[in-house]
Amino acid sequence: MTTEHFTLQGARAAAIAESTGRASIFIGAVSAGLVALGLVVTATEISTAFFAFGLILLSTLAFVGFVTFDRALQSGIEDLQYAQRIARLRAYYFDHAPELTHYLASVRPSRRLAMHGLHGGYTQVFRTVAGMIGVVTAVLTGSAAGLLGTVIAGHSAVAGFVTGGLVGVAALVSLMWFQYVTWGRAGHEQLFEEGQEDPEAGATRTTNPHGPDQAQG
Repeated sequence: MTTEHFTLQGARAAAIAESTGRASIFIGAVSAGLVALGLVVTATEISTAFFAFGLILLSTLAFVGFVTFDRALQSGIEDLQYAQRIARLRAYYFDHAPELTHYLASVRPSRRLAMHGLHGGYTQVFRTVAGMIGVVTAVLTGSAAGLLGTVIAGHSAVAGFVTGGLVGVAALVSLMWFQYVTWGRAGHEQLFEEGQEDPEAGATRTTNPHGPDQAQG
């Protein structure tokens, strides 16, 4: 049991490291891309070359953002499942060594978010790594759409801002909703056999007690 506990902790650390690593690579790519776009503006001013380069660059960065968002979301869910399995093992310790109760933290599943200073609800999706990447990706998507709208409308700045704003907001809402729904599905996944007694919860578990508000990643 101790070996399994240690292995799960290592796997959880690896999942968190991958999530932050991918986010760092994405943000670095966005920063480098925007610097390159600025250099192109300096060299060519607002010309056809700028619009062509901007569309290709922003579209590529947006694609990388969507992929990074999806993987960061997967890593966050993986981290939550590792945490649930670790909590299950801790319940085993308390059951077979009740004298440890006064020395180890033990709270009910509904209180675990509060113990970490986290809050549930719809706004939690903006606090995750995937949520941060989703916001940046939505901005990139809106920027690419706005640039395309500007070109189609004959270099009209108003058309570009309107198009970019609408597409950016739509992309942000879609990504955040997708994340919330995905967390909800993950929260109801059955990680243990039905009918197993959860010593920590003090009841027979038939469904996963964690809802979408348990997003940690």
